[in-house]
Amino acid sequence: MKHEWRKKEKELYLPKQKPMELTVPKQKFYTITGKGNPNGELFGEHIAALYAMSYGIRMMPKNGFTPDGYMEYTVYPLEGIWTLDKEDVQEDGSFSKDDLIYKIMIRQPDFITVDLALMNKEQVSKKKPNQENEHVQFEELEDGHSVQMLHLGSYDDEPASFKQMDQYCKENGLVRRTLAHKEIYLTDARKTETEKMKTVLRYFVK
Repeated sequence: MKHEWRKKEKELYLPKQKPMELTVPKQKFYTITGKGNPNGELFGEHIAALYAMSYGIRMMPKNGFTPDGYMEYTVYPLEGIWTLDKEDVQEDGSFSKDDLIYKIMIRQPDFITVDLALMNKEQVSKKKPNQENEHVQFEELEDGHSVQMLHLGSYDDEPASFKQMDQYCKENGLVRRTLAHKEIYLTDARKTETEKMKTVLRYFVK
C-alpha cells in the first residue's frame, strides 16, 4: 500500500491557517546548505540536486534494486530552514535576500540507511551530473516541540503569519529556541498562482 504523506501525516504537513503546537520526531533528510537569494541560479541547482537524489531512492525498484523494507511512497515536499546573521538585519527588521542563510532538504522514508543514501548519491551523480550533488548531505534532524501554521499566498506576505505565531507563543508561554524557522513548500512556486501558494511555517519552541 502506497504511503502518501498528505493522507498519512496530516498533522505534520497540512495544518490550518492558525497556529498549532506539535512535536516533530527525528526524521531522515537529504540536505544542502547555502547562502543567498532563493530566486538565484544556485538555489535552483540546489533544489535540482535534492530532487534528483530523492527520485533516485524512489525509483530504485524500477532500476533493479529493492532495498530492505522498501514501500511505495510519494516523494516528500521540499523544506527549508532559514535564518540571518544578526548584523544583516536592519533596525526596522528589513534585510536583503542576498544575506539569507538556508538549509534546504527533502525528507526520506524510514527504510533508508546511511549506506543506501551514499550509494544512491554516487549513482545519481553519474546519471545526472550537477556540481552541487557533492554538497548534498544525508542526516537525521529533529524539530521537536514546534508551533506551525499554513500560510496562503506570497512568500513576501509571510510576516503577517509570523505575527500570528508570535502572538500564539506569547499567549501560551512559549519561546523560540532559535531565530531560524522552517518552511515546507506544499506547492511549486513555478507552477502555482501566487495567491494559491501553500507554505507551512514552523517555529522551534520550548
